Amino acid sequence: MGANKKKRQKVRVQFHKNREAKARIQNLTRKVEDDLHDADLLAGQERLTGKGHVSRYRTIIAEVDETSGEARIEVDLARCQSGRVLSCIGSNNCRVQAADGGIVNCSVRRVVRTLTRDARSAVVAGDLVHFSLSDDGTGVIERVEPRRTTLSRGSRRFAHVIVANVDQAVIVTSTAEPHLKPALIDRFLCSTGKGGIEGIVCINKLDLGNAAGLQPLVGQYAQLGYRVVLTNALTGEGIDVLRDMLIGRETVFAGQSGVGKSSLLNAVQPGLGQRTAEVSEDSQKGRHTTRVTELIALQGGGWVVDTPGIRQLQLWDVQTEEVEGLFLEFRPFVTLCRFPDCSHTHELDCGIKQGLALGMISPLRYESFLRITSGNEDSLFSFADWNKR
Repeated sequence: MGANKKKRQKVRVQFHKNREAKARIQNLTRKVEDDLHDADLLAGQERLTGKGHVSRYRTIIAEVDETSGEARIEVDLARCQSGRVLSCIGSNNCRVQAADGGIVNCSVRRVVRTLTRDARSAVVAGDLVHFSLSDDGTGVIERVEPRRTTLSRGSRRFAHVIVANVDQAVIVTSTAEPHLKPALIDRFLCSTGKGGIEGIVCINKLDLGNAAGLQPLVGQYAQLGYRVVLTNALTGEGIDVLRDMLIGRETVFAGQSGVGKSSLLNAVQPGLGQRTAEVSEDSQKGRHTTRVTELIALQGGGWVVDTPGIRQLQLWDVQTEEVEGLFLEFRPFVTLCRFPDCSHTHELDCGIKQGLALGMISPLRYESFLRITSGNEDSLFSFADWNKR
């Protein structure tokens, strides 16, 4: 199959809006008290869109893929180098590994940063980029290549892309401190499925729980085809198995704060020196020790990405109707539903509920599905609480 054809042309691109905050009436109550006759007109005086909310456009020369229609900023490849972003601080401070292995501190060209995107940041760890070198040895990122895979979550109406272009995600949880929350695992598996990344379930801190009691949960994910590994970063249990999963692959470690992501990486590659911290005894929530998402090279080959802990995971760009397809065991039963827009909650002749009654769908997974589709992000039940029912 030949390469996609590209042609140069002028395109109008949309930039971030100048100001988005609405201009609100600050003394609305006083205005009503002063003139009750005109109170019903006050709503019409309030600006419904922010001042400067009209989109700003600019004409640029771009390379347009004739097959997909995707437009990318044209750069002079003769004066640019290719590289991969290892880490980003803010939106304009990136560490890039060049093709020759050297590390270059790069800023991001304004046209790249201000192009309107759904993402919160134009450049993230794992991005493949083209950058130009300055006389002082620093660089400027001129273009970001299309992302092969992404791990994302929603953040204030934007996509927070955690990392790009990785093969697999190790979703780390713990038996205790903090509590094991299957619903959060399921949210991560939905996010990895949406982003084209293989999800791996890792249950850490085996010394704080009962391994035998975890078997129903382990079997649930294993039967769905997900790889599951049980580990203890302190004793080394399961570390060899985890290390073998990472060799030659590009892997992101994701999960709550305090579950032991950094400790596992230190165990996988001694001397790595990732910072760790204890879990709060009062809140059972971990303390953030990893502040920046960063790609780290493994001695045995491959890359790992340590990420800051996530206490909540809002799915991004996933419609309610899509969630059923991201739960693998739901797919054979969806076609059995009597109604095409079945919510799988109260309808008659629901295929998902039939699968649940037959024991083909786990009640635990069904509970996670209901919480995701209802938008209930804050109430993540623990595995221990579930077993007490």
